[in-house]
Amino acid sequence: MPETTSSTGLVPVANLREFFRDALKSTFAKQRLTVEDQTEHYVVNLLTLFARSEALYERTPNGTRLKPLVVMLSEALDAPSQQARHCGLQRLGDVSLFVAGFFAQSFARKLIDIDYHIAMGGRAYGTLAAAHARGPRRVLGTVFAELASKFQPLVDALNELAESAYRHSDRDILRLYEIWLKTGSRRSYQILERLGVQPTACARGALAH
Repeated sequence: MPETTSSTGLVPVANLREFFRDALKSTFAKQRLTVEDQTEHYVVNLLTLFARSEALYERTPNGTRLKPLVVMLSEALDAPSQQARHCGLQRLGDVSLFVAGFFAQSFARKLIDIDYHIAMGGRAYGTLAAAHARGPRRVLGTVFAELASKFQPLVDALNELAESAYRHSDRDILRLYEIWLKTGSRRSYQILERLGVQPTACARGALAH
């Protein structure tokens, strides 16, 4: 499990999911934010998924980029089935939470600010919560309900997590970890060290098997 060494301040990372889980628990404690275990698990999985750029960004005729939220909403509402509609709304909520949490600073000079993402994401999760309030997926419905009601505090928690990662660099720590994990890049490793993250050899070893 990740742990901070007192002599170097580095955080060994053998597993990205464990890293996010421990970091999120620490951030929640600092901000006195409490969420159900299922909701915390959902957010950890979300962060782990979007650590892979191909999961966050989409291929378009103009290159790889994030699809505008209003387009995502329109596609979800026009989906041919209820399941497709729910998947579209979940994607909208997930992307809104991640982008608002990790890229808050990038909104400073844009017409669409962070509050837009919070509103769109919160409403998407709220709609899903109502849709799953009963039936076999009601447990997931309670997760969506908490994500909707605590969207802003969750964004604040992710903001703190992001700021701690980017304190000395504007590099994307998640992408650097991915590059090191796949290629063993020494440069990526050194930048990660400067950011306070020390990847462990067993992580790359596990990937190779």
